Amino acid sequence: MKKALKAAALGTLISAAISAPAQAADYTLRFAHFWPAVSSVHKDVFEAWAESVSKASDGRIEVQIYPGATLAKPPAQYDAVVNGIADMTTTVLGYTANRFPLTQIVELPGVVKDAQQGSCVVQKLYEEGLVADEFKETHPLFLFTHGQGHLNLTEKVVKEPSDLAGLRIRRPTAVVGKLLEGLGAQPVGMPAPESYQAMQRGVIDGVALPWEGVKSFRLNELANTHTEVGGLYSLTFIVTMNKRAYDSMPDDLKKVIDDNAGMVWANKTGQVFDRIDVEGRKDAVAAGHTIVSIEGGAENPKWKPVLDAATDSYLQELEDKGLPARDVYKRTLELSALCQ
Repeated sequence: MKKALKAAALGTLISAAISAPAQAADYTLRFAHFWPAVSSVHKDVFEAWAESVSKASDGRIEVQIYPGATLAKPPAQYDAVVNGIADMTTTVLGYTANRFPLTQIVELPGVVKDAQQGSCVVQKLYEEGLVADEFKETHPLFLFTHGQGHLNLTEKVVKEPSDLAGLRIRRPTAVVGKLLEGLGAQPVGMPAPESYQAMQRGVIDGVALPWEGVKSFRLNELANTHTEVGGLYSLTFIVTMNKRAYDSMPDDLKKVIDDNAGMVWANKTGQVFDRIDVEGRKDAVAAGHTIVSIEGGAENPKWKPVLDAATDSYLQELEDKGLPARDVYKRTLELSALCQ
């Protein structure tokens, strides 16, 4: 009888252990971004980051990811973190115009060679304190860039700046808009997720995006011609956290966040973007698209004068506001050569 009671009691304990819910995390972070949930960026960067944090914290930190701009629209994502609507975000710095002007110097022609190198440049600028004051409202984790941006159009084949005359091209940021305007195009501001519908409806003739963006947002379905002007531009991004959310954590969990930040994750992210760039270009080649590669890229004599003028105009605009733009630009070019 005693053996039977012991067995029954043991069975009850085992059953209870199996049916008991998993222990809830001590902290849950709401992470908002605008890439589609099916994209490699979502899976291989942000889900990977969330898993790394969960594992390092023994499940005490849970990261709930809200892809596809479901928690906040792209232009509002940084403020969503400032105001605590989201605990974290990754967003394009230029989606909130004039807020990060010195950091966006990295977007200028000739700075970024690929995403890993560009991510190194912008992360080092932040770590050296040259742009850190622009991010005082949040707790930055790491910065990165995508690879080189290109021109992707529905019909027109662009071989020189004059071919862009009058074309309505989606521009991601005001910096890129200035470049496109100088080249003769009509820049149309919009976040990447809105590009597909705008191109499908004929609102725009094309988009400025890297191969990663063309793939992530399915624009290879609509853009049949692509012009690669090596070094034309590249966007800057940040992964950042609400200050109160970070400060509320005990030191051991802050260390988990800190260990999943900085140059290590800037490099990892850059590597993913570079891989997707290769995949996106392969998709276009397989689909039989027209791809024009400008010899010399941004240094090509037909393109360089316009791009140099746009660069100088942007730097002078910041200098006129009292910002040390040319000093930051000089260091940016030095880091561009050092980061390989």
